[in-house]
Amino acid sequence: MADSQIAGKKLAEKSLADIQREVDAYISQFKEGYFSPLALLARMTEEVGELAREVNHSFGEKPKKADEADNSVEMELGDVLFIVLCFANSLGIDLTEAHNRVMHKFNTRDANRWTKKHTVEP
Repeated sequence: MADSQIAGKKLAEKSLADIQREVDAYISQFKEGYFSPLALLARMTEEVGELAREVNHSFGEKPKKADEADNSVEMELGDVLFIVLCFANSLGIDLTEAHNRVMHKFNTRDANRWTKKHTVEP
């Protein structure tokens, strides 16, 4: 696994709850509202595909065509995050609570799965 790329980096401050509310306020201004869960899953799949393409261009062996749009991994991750937020909001899921539950799972079930950096190996 790679070392942290964000440790010590100044990150923008906004709570996940604030982000969920911001997306909800944006979507709530439209009569159509949130898409159905199936449509959101299809949109998420599309966005993950676009992310995969961008990662392949940036880190893989496939160069971009001269006429391809200048996207970035950052923007594609942002698109995936937006759809995840829409999906959660449409189902009334608190993503902070979901994150807390997932971290508890990783910290218990997978507590000894990986070699910790600051431990002495036998």
